Amino acid sequence: MKRRRARRRGAVASRPMREPPPPPPSVPPRPLAAWRHYAVLVVLALGAVGLAARAGYLVVTKGEFLERQGAARAVRELSIPVHRGMIFDRNGEPLAVSAPMRYVWVDPQRSTLTPDDLKRLGNALGMAPETLGRRAGVSGERSGRRFAYLARRLPPEVAARVRELDIDGVHVRRAYHRFYPAGEAAAHVVGRTDIDDVGQEGVELVLNKRLAGTPGVKRVLRDNRGHVVKVLEYRRAPASDVHLALDLRLQFLAYRELKAAVEHHGASSGSLVMLDVATGEVLALANQPSFNPNDWSRRGVEGVRNGAVADLYEPGSTVKPFTVLAALEAGTHQPDTVIDTSPGYFRVGGKTIEDPSDRGLATVRRILAVSSQVGIAKMALAMAPDAVFNVLQRVGFGDYTGGGLPGEGLGVLTTTDLDKPIGRVTLAYGYGLTVSPMQLARAYLLLANSGIRNDLALLRGATTGERVFAAEHVDAVTEMMRAVVAPGGTAPRGKPKGYTAAGKTGTVRKVGASGYDDTAHVAFFAGFAPAPHPRIVLVVAINQPRRGPIGGGQVAAPVFARVVERALRILGVPPQAELPAAVANERGRAV
Repeated sequence: MKRRRARRRGAVASRPMREPPPPPPSVPPRPLAAWRHYAVLVVLALGAVGLAARAGYLVVTKGEFLERQGAARAVRELSIPVHRGMIFDRNGEPLAVSAPMRYVWVDPQRSTLTPDDLKRLGNALGMAPETLGRRAGVSGERSGRRFAYLARRLPPEVAARVRELDIDGVHVRRAYHRFYPAGEAAAHVVGRTDIDDVGQEGVELVLNKRLAGTPGVKRVLRDNRGHVVKVLEYRRAPASDVHLALDLRLQFLAYRELKAAVEHHGASSGSLVMLDVATGEVLALANQPSFNPNDWSRRGVEGVRNGAVADLYEPGSTVKPFTVLAALEAGTHQPDTVIDTSPGYFRVGGKTIEDPSDRGLATVRRILAVSSQVGIAKMALAMAPDAVFNVLQRVGFGDYTGGGLPGEGLGVLTTTDLDKPIGRVTLAYGYGLTVSPMQLARAYLLLANSGIRNDLALLRGATTGERVFAAEHVDAVTEMMRAVVAPGGTAPRGKPKGYTAAGKTGTVRKVGASGYDDTAHVAFFAGFAPAPHPRIVLVVAINQPRRGPIGGGQVAAPVFARVVERALRILGVPPQAELPAAVANERGRAV
């Protein structure tokens, strides 16, 4: 056993040690794997070439289309607010100006205003957070809109407070809003705009397109977040200014005197129109009541009605000069023709025509000065049935004046009842037709221009006229009208201090529920000065005076006198009444 183990150990010890096997030979790469790499490179190269070819093809064949599509996604046109054109009077005084203001807005689709945001905004704007929340669409009321105003017409300091809050989604932008330096004095001529700066009344409405212009455009490049990267182009279309014929000095004068008269007599309303005789331009137009176009807290309709062009009245005795003109033209009467008005009344078709007293035998000149109803009625019956109607039609009653202010009334002038004596008589002394104060002023402009009819003009520049009556007939009538403001006439209080004048009173009963109302009247005075060679025409209408006298000679004529006296001095017309007649006439021609 021991030998057997020893032999085993010796055998093991004498056995030689094996060497490690040599490494396996390297295997060369397979040819198929290499081609795969080349194939990928080729595909990529071909793809690049294809894309380049496609891009070149699109650039050549559809370059303009793709450029438009890209611009549509990145280029935007933003509106640039344009300030509204200014309105000036004839001397360059501003009547309407646009001042920069601010507004605050949000996009309800993106607005995420928190209650704390609304509270801070409310403190800055002086508004309730709940109101801001409704406007911003927080409650969902405006969720379908992309734009919502939070506040408008903000002064710069308030807008600065909003900016300092730096609330995400709240934007402050600039806009222009209208201000009127003359306030309510010129409101009915100049008019006003709404909160969007669109004309609503007066010249602001009539010339809205001219004054508004077209907002400018800014083309910008935006990134995908909507931020402006670059401004590409500016395009502007400035608005036009407007120069009116109105003289602000005369307008303030007219407004002040009319307002004082309406308040003094407790009247319900009043109107005044002043025209330039040489050009037909409207130098002043005032109404009572009026409105303040700058007061946004009272933007209703109170006082907005332009009574001078919209209110229609029976003109009463202010028509009598045209009846006399018709008689002169027809050849039935001359200024010194005598008419028997005794005993101060007579009946026509069952109606009694009467004067305040028996005028006896009176010339046509005297009949016009004292405004005799009986004398005018007898003149009308001596003419052809349509004689007075034809004269009134040629004067321009029942037609537009050409002034162009909105709301102008045409009035009524018809041939109805001319086949009846009473119809011809009432028309001759100013009943049975209606006119506006503006139409009446245009009619008296014809008298002041010796029979030439002009349209009226709101803007600077003379209007063209046409002769519709012989100068000799018209001048004879206007010479007779000077007696109206002389002692013994119906309106001695209508004579301006230091100046000559010609005119006619009118006191008209208004129509009530049961016919003519003896307690409701309109007091008129229409005339021109100086006379002869007039410079201005003026019509005053006081509607329903309730305190004191009611007649045109006592209510409207004094307003005429005060306004004319100061207006002629403002216009540089020298006083004439105190000068010798020859010198006065010579100076009148110079004016």
